[in-house]
Amino acid sequence: MFKIGDKIVYPMHGAGIIENIEEREILGKKRKYFIIKMPIGDMKVMVPIDNMEEVGVREIINKTEINEVVTVLEGDKSKMHKNWNRRYRANMDRIKSGDIYEIAAVVRNLTLLDDEKGLSTGERKMLNDAKQMLISEMALVCELTPDEAEDLVTKSINNCEDIENIVAEEETIK
Repeated sequence: MFKIGDKIVYPMHGAGIIENIEEREILGKKRKYFIIKMPIGDMKVMVPIDNMEEVGVREIINKTEINEVVTVLEGDKSKMHKNWNRRYRANMDRIKSGDIYEIAAVVRNLTLLDDEKGLSTGERKMLNDAKQMLISEMALVCELTPDEAEDLVTKSINNCEDIENIVAEEETIK
């Protein structure tokens, strides 16, 4: 079970820190809620404690798993549907899973597609949302600012050869 101070991921919102536990009455029903502070957008989210598993809340990954995320970002674009609607639905399913590797693949694929031929408005919003989810978790795991985490994502997608040194340098700065 989670506790105050834990760093968690709330699917479709990104990573945050459990800041408090509050009991609230909503629609006539009293429940305990985790209050999660999301570092990006300075937003707070209330999640019923008894609903955490059902909505897919999980612990953030650890620092060693960041290298696997970077490997996904550096990888080649995977096959995507040519049909915009099917591609959108497939990517949305990957994002909804809450799996950071799936989200990283969506960010990589849509970024590369954008570079090749541009994105529709819907896919551009999806890319921005997925990127914010990815950045929020990477920032918490590596103790980076959101801007530093975004730089790490961008450099990884651009196959920056010195990515391991960047991660190491940013970790020693902290």
